[in-house]
Amino acid sequence: MITIRPFKDSDAPALIEIFNRAVNELASSAYGPDQIDVWSKLCLTPDQWIEAMTDGRTTFIAVDENDQAVAFSDVESDGHIRFLYASPDVAGTGAVAKLYAALEAEAKKQGIGKLYCEASELAKSFMVKQGFSVVERRDFELRGVPIHNYAVEKRLRPRS
Repeated sequence: MITIRPFKDSDAPALIEIFNRAVNELASSAYGPDQIDVWSKLCLTPDQWIEAMTDGRTTFIAVDENDQAVAFSDVESDGHIRFLYASPDVAGTGAVAKLYAALEAEAKKQGIGKLYCEASELAKSFMVKQGFSVVERRDFELRGVPIHNYAVEKRLRPRS
């Protein structure tokens, strides 16, 4: 049973584990070892996670029946989703879809007109299933290592 709740400071260590497992175990199906290595080094410290998740953005955590975090996501006031990561243990179970649905509902409640993010190969497929459109593939270097993601967006209301 997955429940969605707001972020608590005590979740920070779990976010490190989720981020690292998602990058190292899930993303490795679409990215090479050098890419995984540089991506995994972007993980924040517990204090940095707390600072990021409490800076005014809306952050939701998907938790199991023991209130252990299994996935997390956020949305900034302009509609940017910076994080959407899940433990491999819940990949494909519907937990991330439930998490995303809560995030989108909150964005609509806040009057956000468009959601957008930079999605990995795996996240791109998920986001398209949620109604996002791929704007472009973004090829860039991260600490000298070529890597890519996708700019994706979803209108929540028509342009005014």
